[in-house]
Amino acid sequence: MAAAPIMTVGPLAWMRANLFNSITNTIVTLVVLVVFAYAIPGILNWAVFDAVLTIKPSPDSILGFEFAPSSEACRIATGACWDFVIEKHRVMVFGLFPHDQLWRPLLMIVVLLGMVIVSLNTDLWGRTLTIAWVIALPGMFILMQGGLFGLTFVETSRWGGLPITLILSVNAIVLSFPLAILLALGRRSDLPIIKTLCVGFIEAIRGVPLITLLFMASLMLPLFLPEGTNINKLLRAQIGLILFSAAYVAEVIRGGLQAIPKGQTEAGEALGLNYWQNTFFILLPQALKLVIPPTVNTFIGLFKDTTLIIIISMYDFLGAIRLASADPEWRPFYVEGLVLAALVYFIFCFAMASYARRLEARLDTSQR
Repeated sequence: MAAAPIMTVGPLAWMRANLFNSITNTIVTLVVLVVFAYAIPGILNWAVFDAVLTIKPSPDSILGFEFAPSSEACRIATGACWDFVIEKHRVMVFGLFPHDQLWRPLLMIVVLLGMVIVSLNTDLWGRTLTIAWVIALPGMFILMQGGLFGLTFVETSRWGGLPITLILSVNAIVLSFPLAILLALGRRSDLPIIKTLCVGFIEAIRGVPLITLLFMASLMLPLFLPEGTNINKLLRAQIGLILFSAAYVAEVIRGGLQAIPKGQTEAGEALGLNYWQNTFFILLPQALKLVIPPTVNTFIGLFKDTTLIIIISMYDFLGAIRLASADPEWRPFYVEGLVLAALVYFIFCFAMASYARRLEARLDTSQR
């Protein structure tokens, strides 16, 4: 069999179909290429060729060299100071967590990301995976806080960096999703009390910025608690993020439920299914499939919104980078830390968006 013509498959065909398929797209593509041609050399000079990354030979090192950060070398350089990232990487990644206990947040990150990666496989969704999450979440909290099994106790006020970002975002995503489903169903309920409560909750949460919820959870909530009652600041921030995410995702799911034709409900009733069977076996699977893009978009926004916890004196990944740049000796080189933060956030957000596209394609029955 002869190979397909070169202009119908392959990179050239993709470029012709997506970048040069009209006069407007051709002009935009050429303008972007010109901008890149001017910008990329300057970026490469700053980030690579003129950058400072001080290394000295070390016979005792496995690699044969070791990093030797120098702020003096950075001050006379014209490029990026990656020595700042090397010097402050512990504070950036782990915040104020005790240095002799850094293996604990590192292990927590590995376990958490491992659980997330395993959960991406739809073939593993079920009771076993749910039980694994129920065990893993408190286990990771114990690993971080300590006080049990011989682990040194570390107050949550000393947690920070990437572990805090992952803990808050993953817990908020996992725990807000079932709550959002219940809120969406409650808003569509025929029972006036349930519908009113759900509508009131959703509109109240969506009517204020997230920063206000975090401020209320941190400073105002203790004023309404009985004397002597104290709720951990991290837990209060976590609850605020869960409620905020649930309110927004509930509206997304409600839109998906409204998009399902009424005939689907009537068909389920004709088969003798009750309300809950009809909802969980017929309506929800179709609705959740329809709203994968906006749901993931909400979760991506939530992942980035964890940076707002800095207003309650907690340092997520971006906040830890700001904390590291407070050192007077390295303060002029904070831009390199922000570049690192942008790269890390882009990797996580791009991964979430890519998985959403693959999941949507896999569940698209019209293409089978």
